[in-house]
Amino acid sequence: MSYIEEFLKEHRIEEVECLVPDMAGIARGKILPANKFVRGMNRGLRIPEAIFVQTVNGRYPENSEDVIDDAMSDVYLEPDVDTIRVVPWYEEPTAQIICDPYYFDGRPVPFATRHVLKRVLALFEARNWKPVVAPELEFYLVDINDDPDYPLQPPIGRSRRRETSRQSYGVDAVNEFDPLFEEVYDFCEAQYIDIDTLTHEAGPAQMEMNFNHLNALAAADQAFLFKRTVREAGLRHQVYATFMAKPMQGEPGSSMHIHQSLVDRAGGRNLFSTAKGSMSKLFLSYIGGLQRYLPSCMPLLAPNVNSYRRLIPHADAPINTHWGMDNRTVGFRVPNAAPEARRVENRVAGADANPYLAIAASLACGYLGMEARLKPSRPQEGSAYRLAHTLPRTLYDALYRFNRAKALKEILGEEFVTAVATVKNAELDAYQEVISSWEREHLLLNV
Repeated sequence: MSYIEEFLKEHRIEEVECLVPDMAGIARGKILPANKFVRGMNRGLRIPEAIFVQTVNGRYPENSEDVIDDAMSDVYLEPDVDTIRVVPWYEEPTAQIICDPYYFDGRPVPFATRHVLKRVLALFEARNWKPVVAPELEFYLVDINDDPDYPLQPPIGRSRRRETSRQSYGVDAVNEFDPLFEEVYDFCEAQYIDIDTLTHEAGPAQMEMNFNHLNALAAADQAFLFKRTVREAGLRHQVYATFMAKPMQGEPGSSMHIHQSLVDRAGGRNLFSTAKGSMSKLFLSYIGGLQRYLPSCMPLLAPNVNSYRRLIPHADAPINTHWGMDNRTVGFRVPNAAPEARRVENRVAGADANPYLAIAASLACGYLGMEARLKPSRPQEGSAYRLAHTLPRTLYDALYRFNRAKALKEILGEEFVTAVATVKNAELDAYQEVISSWEREHLLLNV
Protein backbone atom coordinates (compact mmCIF):
# COMPACT_ATOMS: atom_id res chain seq x y z
CA MET A 1 0.00 0.00 0.00
CA SER A 2 1.38 3.42 -0.98
CA TYR A 3 1.80 6.28 1.48
CA ILE A 4 -1.16 8.08 -0.13
CA GLU A 5 -3.41 5.05 0.32
CA GLU A 6 -2.28 4.72 3.94
CA PHE A 7 -3.02 8.41 4.52
CA LEU A 8 -6.51 8.13 3.07
CA LYS A 9 -7.24 5.05 5.14
CA GLU A 10 -5.83 6.50 8.38
CA HIS A 11 -7.90 9.68 8.07
CA ARG A 12 -10.96 7.83 6.71
CA ILE A 13 -11.00 10.16 3.71
CA GLU A 14 -14.11 10.03 1.57
CA GLU A 15 -13.21 12.65 -1.07
CA VAL A 16 -9.99 14.02 -2.52
CA GLU A 17 -9.45 17.46 -4.04
CA CYS A 18 -6.80 17.31 -6.77
CA LEU A 19 -5.46 20.86 -7.00
CA VAL A 20 -3.42 22.58 -9.72
CA PRO A 21 -2.59 26.30 -9.60
CA ASP A 22 -3.40 28.11 -12.83
CA MET A 23 -1.67 31.22 -14.20
CA ALA A 24 -3.42 33.47 -11.68
CA GLY A 25 -2.75 31.10 -8.78
CA ILE A 26 -6.39 29.99 -8.64
CA ALA A 27 -6.92 26.41 -7.46
CA ARG A 28 -8.24 24.40 -10.39
CA GLY A 29 -8.69 20.65 -10.50
CA LYS A 30 -11.13 17.88 -9.67
CA ILE A 31 -12.91 16.44 -6.64
CA LEU A 32 -13.13 12.65 -6.62
CA PRO A 33 -14.27 9.89 -4.29
CA ALA A 34 -11.20 8.51 -2.50
CA ASN A 35 -11.38 5.07 -4.14
CA LYS A 36 -11.66 6.57 -7.62
CA PHE A 37 -8.70 8.87 -6.88
CA VAL A 38 -6.56 5.87 -5.94
CA ARG A 39 -7.52 4.02 -9.13
CA GLY A 40 -6.67 7.08 -11.22
CA MET A 41 -3.25 7.88 -9.76
CA ASN A 42 -1.43 6.16 -12.64
CA ARG A 43 -2.20 8.68 -15.42
CA GLY A 44 -5.93 8.35 -14.91
CA LEU A 45 -6.43 11.83 -13.42
CA ARG A 46 -6.96 14.08 -16.42
CA ILE A 47 -7.72 17.72 -17.04
CA PRO A 48 -7.83 19.90 -20.18
CA GLU A 49 -4.51 21.51 -21.08
CA ALA A 50 -6.43 24.72 -21.76
CA ILE A 51 -7.01 25.57 -18.09
CA PHE A 52 -3.39 26.68 -17.87
CA VAL A 53 -4.08 29.52 -20.30
CA GLN A 54 -7.42 30.49 -18.76
CA THR A 55 -7.72 34.18 -17.93
CA VAL A 56 -8.56 35.46 -14.46
CA ASN A 57 -12.10 36.25 -15.70
CA GLY A 58 -12.59 32.66 -16.85
CA ARG A 59 -12.14 33.08 -20.59
CA TYR A 60 -9.79 31.51 -23.10
CA PRO A 61 -7.78 33.89 -25.31
CA GLU A 62 -8.88 33.96 -28.93
CA ASN A 63 -5.35 33.14 -30.04
CA SER A 64 -4.80 30.39 -27.47
CA GLU A 65 -4.03 28.01 -30.34
CA ASP A 66 -0.64 29.74 -30.47
CA VAL A 67 0.09 28.10 -27.13
CA ILE A 68 -2.01 24.95 -26.76
CA ASP A 69 -3.27 22.14 -28.96
CA ASP A 70 -6.23 23.20 -31.16
CA ALA A 71 -8.13 20.12 -29.97
CA MET A 72 -7.95 21.28 -26.32
CA SER A 73 -6.68 17.83 -25.38
CA ASP A 74 -6.23 16.40 -21.91
CA VAL A 75 -3.07 16.20 -19.85
CA TYR A 76 -2.69 13.91 -16.86
CA LEU A 77 -2.14 14.96 -13.25
CA GLU A 78 0.58 13.42 -11.14
CA PRO A 79 -0.12 13.89 -7.41
CA ASP A 80 2.82 15.10 -5.32
CA VAL A 81 2.86 12.76 -2.33
CA ASP A 82 4.55 15.41 -0.15
CA THR A 83 1.57 17.76 -0.45
CA ILE A 84 -1.29 15.56 0.74
CA ARG A 85 -3.20 17.14 3.62
CA VAL A 86 -6.58 16.99 5.29
CA VAL A 87 -8.93 19.85 4.40
CA PRO A 88 -9.98 20.98 7.88
CA TRP A 89 -13.12 22.98 7.10
CA TYR A 90 -15.31 20.23 5.67
CA GLU A 91 -17.62 18.06 7.75
CA GLU A 92 -17.05 15.12 5.41
CA PRO A 93 -13.45 13.81 5.72
CA THR A 94 -11.70 15.32 2.72
CA ALA A 95 -8.08 15.41 1.59
CA GLN A 96 -6.33 17.77 -0.81
CA ILE A 97 -3.22 17.11 -2.84
CA ILE A 98 -1.32 19.35 -5.24
CA CYS A 99 -0.71 17.81 -8.65
CA ASP A 100 1.65 18.46 -11.54
CA PRO A 101 0.36 18.19 -15.13
CA TYR A 102 2.17 16.18 -17.81
CA TYR A 103 1.61 15.30 -21.43
CA PHE A 104 1.14 11.63 -22.13
CA ASP A 105 4.67 11.38 -23.53
CA GLY A 106 5.94 12.35 -20.07
CA ARG A 107 6.84 16.00 -20.78
CA PRO A 108 5.85 18.54 -18.12
CA VAL A 109 3.32 21.15 -19.27
CA PRO A 110 5.69 24.12 -19.75
CA PHE A 111 3.24 26.84 -18.70
CA ALA A 112 2.03 25.06 -15.56
CA THR A 113 3.28 27.40 -12.87
CA ARG A 114 4.60 24.80 -10.43
CA HIS A 115 6.72 23.34 -13.24
CA VAL A 116 8.12 26.81 -13.97
CA LEU A 117 9.40 27.08 -10.40
CA LYS A 118 10.83 23.55 -10.58
CA ARG A 119 12.62 24.49 -13.80
CA VAL A 120 14.33 27.41 -12.06
CA LEU A 121 15.19 25.33 -8.99
CA ALA A 122 16.89 22.74 -11.21
CA LEU A 123 19.46 25.40 -12.18
CA PHE A 124 20.32 25.96 -8.53
CA GLU A 125 20.48 22.24 -7.85
CA ALA A 126 22.98 21.79 -10.67
CA ARG A 127 25.29 24.17 -8.80
CA ASN A 128 24.64 22.47 -5.45
CA TRP A 129 22.81 25.58 -4.26
CA LYS A 130 19.57 25.48 -2.31
CA PRO A 131 17.38 28.60 -2.13
CA VAL A 132 15.60 29.16 1.17
CA VAL A 133 12.48 31.32 1.03
CA ALA A 134 10.02 32.90 3.46
CA PRO A 135 7.04 34.82 2.05
CA GLU A 136 5.10 37.48 3.92
CA LEU A 137 1.53 37.95 2.71
CA GLU A 138 -0.62 41.02 3.29
CA PHE A 139 -4.38 41.04 2.83
CA TYR A 140 -7.48 43.04 3.72
CA LEU A 141 -10.60 41.95 5.51
CA VAL A 142 -13.63 43.66 3.97
CA ASP A 143 -17.40 43.52 4.20
CA ILE A 144 -19.24 41.14 1.91
CA ASN A 145 -19.55 43.07 -1.34
CA ASP A 146 -22.37 41.91 -3.61
CA ASP A 147 -22.14 44.82 -6.07
CA PRO A 148 -18.72 45.40 -7.65
CA ASP A 149 -19.69 48.98 -8.53
CA TYR A 150 -19.57 49.90 -4.84
CA PRO A 151 -16.25 50.53 -3.03
CA LEU A 152 -15.08 48.06 -0.43
CA GLN A 153 -15.24 48.92 3.25
CA PRO A 154 -13.70 47.42 6.40
CA PRO A 155 -15.86 44.94 8.29
CA ILE A 156 -17.30 45.54 11.75
CA GLY A 157 -15.30 43.80 14.47
CA ARG A 158 -15.96 42.99 18.12
CA SER A 159 -16.30 46.67 19.04
CA ARG A 160 -19.18 47.00 16.55
CA ARG A 161 -17.31 49.81 14.79
CA ARG A 162 -15.34 49.97 11.57
CA GLU A 163 -11.71 51.07 11.52
CA THR A 164 -11.44 54.66 10.35
CA SER A 165 -7.77 55.37 11.15
CA ARG A 166 -4.56 53.52 10.46
CA GLN A 167 -3.58 50.96 13.06
CA SER A 168 -0.09 49.77 12.08
CA TYR A 169 1.00 47.00 14.45
CA GLY A 170 -2.10 47.57 16.55
CA VAL A 171 -2.60 44.48 18.72
CA ASP A 172 -6.14 45.37 19.80
CA ALA A 173 -7.01 46.12 16.17
CA VAL A 174 -6.06 42.55 15.24
CA ASN A 175 -8.06 41.23 18.18
CA GLU A 176 -11.17 42.84 16.71
CA PHE A 177 -11.21 39.73 14.50
CA ASP A 178 -9.79 37.24 17.00
CA PRO A 179 -12.31 34.43 16.31
CA LEU A 180 -11.47 34.53 12.61
CA PHE A 181 -7.72 34.35 13.20
CA GLU A 182 -8.06 31.59 15.76
CA GLU A 183 -9.70 29.58 13.00
CA VAL A 184 -6.96 30.54 10.52
CA TYR A 185 -4.32 29.25 12.94
CA ASP A 186 -6.28 26.03 13.53
CA PHE A 187 -6.75 25.48 9.79
CA CYS A 188 -3.06 26.13 9.09
CA GLU A 189 -1.92 23.77 11.83
CA ALA A 190 -4.14 21.02 10.44
CA GLN A 191 -2.58 21.52 6.99
CA TYR A 192 1.03 21.84 8.21
CA ILE A 193 1.19 25.41 6.91
CA ASP A 194 4.10 26.85 8.85
CA ILE A 195 2.94 30.39 9.60
CA ASP A 196 4.84 32.58 12.03
CA THR A 197 3.67 36.05 13.07
CA LEU A 198 0.43 37.98 12.59
CA THR A 199 0.47 41.78 12.51
CA HIS A 200 -1.89 44.59 11.61
CA GLU A 201 -0.68 46.56 8.61
CA ALA A 202 -1.27 50.22 7.79
CA GLY A 203 -4.62 49.97 6.00
CA PRO A 204 -7.99 49.54 7.76
CA ALA A 205 -8.39 45.85 8.60
CA GLN A 206 -5.22 45.11 6.60
CA MET A 207 -3.22 42.22 8.03
CA GLU A 208 0.06 40.45 7.38
CA MET A 209 0.98 36.86 8.15
CA ASN A 210 4.56 35.63 7.81
CA PHE A 211 5.88 32.15 7.03
CA ASN A 212 8.93 30.44 8.46
CA HIS A 213 11.83 29.78 6.08
CA LEU A 214 11.47 26.71 3.86
CA ASN A 215 12.79 25.32 0.61
CA ALA A 216 11.34 27.32 -2.25
CA LEU A 217 8.82 24.79 -3.59
CA ALA A 218 7.41 24.04 -0.14
CA ALA A 219 7.15 27.79 0.56
CA ALA A 220 5.19 28.33 -2.66
CA ASP A 221 2.90 25.38 -1.90
CA GLN A 222 2.17 26.79 1.54
CA ALA A 223 1.46 30.30 0.23
CA PHE A 224 -0.89 28.82 -2.40
CA LEU A 225 -2.81 26.85 0.22
CA PHE A 226 -2.73 29.71 2.73
CA LYS A 227 -4.54 32.14 0.45
CA ARG A 228 -7.32 29.61 -0.06
CA THR A 229 -7.43 28.96 3.70
CA VAL A 230 -7.75 32.62 4.70
CA ARG A 231 -10.50 33.23 2.17
CA GLU A 232 -12.41 30.23 3.51
CA ALA A 233 -12.02 31.36 7.13
CA GLY A 234 -13.25 34.82 6.16
CA LEU A 235 -16.39 33.45 4.55
CA ARG A 236 -17.13 31.43 7.67
CA HIS A 237 -17.14 34.73 9.58
CA GLN A 238 -19.16 36.66 6.98
CA VAL A 239 -16.27 38.75 5.63
CA TYR A 240 -14.11 38.64 2.54
CA ALA A 241 -10.37 38.19 2.81
CA THR A 242 -8.86 39.72 -0.32
CA PHE A 243 -5.34 39.54 -1.70
CA MET A 244 -6.01 42.19 -4.34
CA ALA A 245 -2.95 44.39 -4.71
CA LYS A 246 -4.89 47.65 -4.20
CA PRO A 247 -8.46 47.04 -3.02
CA MET A 248 -9.15 50.47 -1.46
CA GLN A 249 -8.63 53.95 -2.83
CA GLY A 250 -6.31 56.05 -0.70
CA GLU A 251 -5.03 53.10 1.32
CA PRO A 252 -1.80 51.08 1.04
CA GLY A 253 -1.65 48.11 -1.26
CA SER A 254 -0.96 44.52 -0.23
CA SER A 255 2.43 42.96 -0.88
CA MET A 256 4.02 39.55 -0.92
CA HIS A 257 7.49 40.20 0.45
CA ILE A 258 9.83 37.34 -0.44
CA HIS A 259 12.83 36.76 1.86
CA GLN A 260 15.54 34.78 0.07
CA SER A 261 18.81 33.23 1.10
CA LEU A 262 21.06 30.62 -0.45
CA VAL A 263 22.71 27.66 1.27
CA ASP A 264 25.18 24.99 0.28
CA ARG A 265 23.18 21.79 -0.33
CA ALA A 266 25.86 19.64 1.28
CA GLY A 267 26.64 21.54 4.48
CA GLY A 268 23.79 24.03 4.78
CA ARG A 269 26.17 27.01 5.01
CA ASN A 270 24.66 30.40 4.10
CA LEU A 271 26.44 31.32 0.85
CA PHE A 272 25.44 34.96 1.19
CA SER A 273 27.99 35.39 4.00
CA THR A 274 31.76 34.92 3.99
CA ALA A 275 33.64 32.95 6.63
CA LYS A 276 34.31 36.27 8.39
CA GLY A 277 30.61 37.16 8.39
CA SER A 278 30.60 39.88 5.73
CA MET A 279 28.50 39.98 2.55
CA SER A 280 29.79 37.52 0.00
CA LYS A 281 30.41 38.35 -3.65
CA LEU A 282 27.69 35.83 -4.48
CA PHE A 283 25.22 37.81 -2.37
CA LEU A 284 26.10 41.09 -4.05
CA SER A 285 25.78 39.48 -7.49
CA TYR A 286 22.39 38.08 -6.50
CA ILE A 287 21.22 41.61 -5.66
CA GLY A 288 22.77 42.83 -8.92
CA GLY A 289 20.67 40.26 -10.80
CA LEU A 290 17.50 41.40 -9.05
CA GLN A 291 18.28 44.99 -9.97
CA ARG A 292 18.98 44.27 -13.63
CA TYR A 293 16.32 41.68 -14.47
CA LEU A 294 13.36 42.13 -12.15
CA PRO A 295 11.81 45.05 -14.11
CA SER A 296 11.59 42.66 -17.08
CA CYS A 297 9.57 39.99 -15.28
CA MET A 298 7.00 42.23 -13.62
CA PRO A 299 4.02 40.34 -15.14
CA LEU A 300 4.95 37.55 -12.71
CA LEU A 301 5.21 39.88 -9.69
CA ALA A 302 2.47 42.38 -10.56
CA PRO A 303 0.23 40.31 -12.85
CA ASN A 304 -2.99 42.34 -12.97
CA VAL A 305 -4.11 45.78 -14.08
CA ASN A 306 -4.85 46.57 -10.43
CA SER A 307 -1.29 45.61 -9.41
CA TYR A 308 0.22 48.86 -10.65
CA ARG A 309 -2.04 51.01 -8.47
CA ARG A 310 0.04 49.73 -5.55
CA LEU A 311 3.45 50.66 -6.99
CA ILE A 312 3.31 54.40 -6.39
CA PRO A 313 5.49 56.69 -4.22
CA HIS A 314 4.95 56.82 -0.46
CA ALA A 315 2.43 53.95 -0.48
CA ASP A 316 4.52 51.34 1.38
CA ALA A 317 5.63 49.83 -1.94
CA PRO A 318 8.77 50.34 -4.05
CA ILE A 319 8.96 52.27 -7.30
CA ASN A 320 12.51 51.33 -8.34
CA THR A 321 15.19 48.67 -7.94
CA HIS A 322 17.47 50.27 -5.37
CA TRP A 323 18.64 48.20 -2.42
CA GLY A 324 19.63 49.11 1.10
CA MET A 325 20.25 47.95 4.63
CA ASP A 326 17.01 47.69 6.62
CA ASN A 327 15.44 50.25 4.27
CA ARG A 328 11.72 49.75 3.55
CA THR A 329 11.57 52.31 0.74
CA VAL A 330 13.73 50.26 -1.65
CA GLY A 331 12.84 47.33 -3.86
CA PHE A 332 15.37 45.01 -2.20
CA ARG A 333 15.86 45.30 1.55
CA VAL A 334 18.62 43.54 3.46
CA PRO A 335 17.30 43.04 7.01
CA ASN A 336 19.59 43.36 10.01
CA ALA A 337 20.49 39.75 10.75
CA ALA A 338 23.32 37.52 11.89
CA PRO A 339 25.66 36.33 9.10
CA GLU A 340 24.12 32.84 9.11
CA ALA A 341 20.69 34.42 8.51
CA ARG A 342 21.75 36.93 5.84
CA ARG A 343 19.06 37.34 3.21
CA VAL A 344 17.48 39.80 0.83
CA GLU A 345 13.80 40.74 0.89
CA ASN A 346 12.15 41.35 -2.47
CA ARG A 347 9.48 43.98 -1.70
CA VAL A 348 8.22 44.38 -5.27
CA ALA A 349 5.80 41.44 -5.56
CA GLY A 350 2.11 42.03 -4.86
CA ALA A 351 -0.12 39.80 -2.75
CA ASP A 352 -2.11 39.12 -5.93
CA ALA A 353 0.82 37.34 -7.58
CA ASN A 354 0.88 33.59 -8.10
CA PRO A 355 3.41 32.54 -5.41
CA TYR A 356 5.04 29.95 -7.68
CA LEU A 357 5.71 32.55 -10.34
CA ALA A 358 6.73 35.35 -7.98
CA ILE A 359 9.29 33.09 -6.29
CA ALA A 360 10.47 31.65 -9.62
CA ALA A 361 10.96 35.15 -11.06
CA SER A 362 12.88 36.39 -8.05
CA LEU A 363 15.17 33.36 -7.97
CA ALA A 364 15.72 33.49 -11.73
CA CYS A 365 16.86 37.11 -11.55
CA GLY A 366 19.23 36.38 -8.69
CA TYR A 367 20.60 33.34 -10.50
CA LEU A 368 21.34 35.36 -13.63
CA GLY A 369 23.16 37.91 -11.49
CA MET A 370 25.35 35.26 -9.86
CA GLU A 371 26.10 33.59 -13.20
CA ALA A 372 27.21 36.90 -14.70
CA ARG A 373 28.93 38.08 -11.50
CA LEU A 374 27.03 41.33 -11.65
CA LYS A 375 27.76 44.13 -9.22
CA PRO A 376 24.88 46.02 -7.60
CA SER A 377 24.62 49.75 -7.18
CA ARG A 378 25.69 51.32 -3.91
CA PRO A 379 23.19 50.67 -1.13
CA GLN A 380 20.59 53.39 -0.83
CA GLU A 381 20.57 55.50 2.30
CA GLY A 382 17.41 57.43 3.09
CA SER A 383 14.23 57.36 1.06
CA ALA A 384 14.30 55.81 -2.40
CA TYR A 385 11.04 57.61 -3.23
CA ARG A 386 13.00 60.75 -4.11
CA LEU A 387 14.69 58.81 -6.94
CA ALA A 388 13.37 57.94 -10.38
CA HIS A 389 10.39 55.61 -10.86
CA THR A 390 12.02 52.86 -12.92
CA LEU A 391 9.60 49.93 -12.45
CA PRO A 392 6.87 49.54 -15.09
CA ARG A 393 3.85 51.75 -14.41
CA THR A 394 1.28 49.61 -16.23
CA LEU A 395 0.76 46.01 -17.28
CA TYR A 396 1.19 47.13 -20.90
CA ASP A 397 4.68 48.39 -20.13
CA ALA A 398 5.48 45.28 -18.10
CA LEU A 399 4.47 42.91 -20.91
CA TYR A 400 6.51 44.89 -23.44
CA ARG A 401 9.65 44.41 -21.35
CA PHE A 402 8.82 40.79 -20.50
CA ASN A 403 8.49 39.78 -24.17
CA ARG A 404 11.93 41.21 -24.92
CA ALA A 405 13.85 39.68 -22.01
CA LYS A 406 15.97 37.09 -23.81
CA ALA A 407 17.85 35.88 -20.73
CA LEU A 408 14.61 35.29 -18.82
CA LYS A 409 13.07 33.43 -21.76
CA GLU A 410 15.94 30.97 -21.66
CA ILE A 411 15.47 30.32 -17.95
CA LEU A 412 11.67 30.35 -17.72
CA GLY A 413 11.00 28.78 -21.12
CA GLU A 414 9.84 30.49 -24.31
CA GLU A 415 6.53 28.58 -24.33
CA PHE A 416 5.78 29.85 -20.84
CA VAL A 417 6.62 33.47 -21.74
CA THR A 418 4.33 33.22 -24.80
CA ALA A 419 1.53 31.80 -22.64
CA VAL A 420 1.84 34.64 -20.10
CA ALA A 421 1.72 37.25 -22.86
CA THR A 422 -1.30 35.56 -24.46
CA VAL A 423 -3.27 35.38 -21.21
CA LYS A 424 -2.38 38.85 -19.96
CA ASN A 425 -3.10 40.58 -23.27
CA ALA A 426 -6.54 38.92 -23.30
CA GLU A 427 -7.17 40.24 -19.78
CA LEU A 428 -6.07 43.72 -20.82
CA ASP A 429 -8.49 43.63 -23.78
CA ALA A 430 -11.32 42.65 -21.42
CA TYR A 431 -10.38 45.43 -18.98
CA GLN A 432 -10.42 48.03 -21.75
CA GLU A 433 -14.10 47.22 -22.34
CA VAL A 434 -15.04 48.39 -18.81
CA ILE A 435 -16.06 52.01 -18.25
CA SER A 436 -15.12 53.17 -14.75
CA SER A 437 -17.09 55.37 -12.36
CA TRP A 438 -14.28 57.98 -12.63
CA GLU A 439 -14.95 58.31 -16.35
CA ARG A 440 -18.68 58.69 -15.79
CA GLU A 441 -18.13 61.22 -13.03
CA HIS A 442 -15.58 63.47 -14.73
CA LEU A 443 -16.14 63.00 -18.47
CA LEU A 444 -19.84 62.40 -18.91
CA LEU A 445 -20.89 66.08 -18.81
CA ASN A 446 -17.54 67.88 -19.09
CA VAL A 447 -16.03 66.87 -22.41
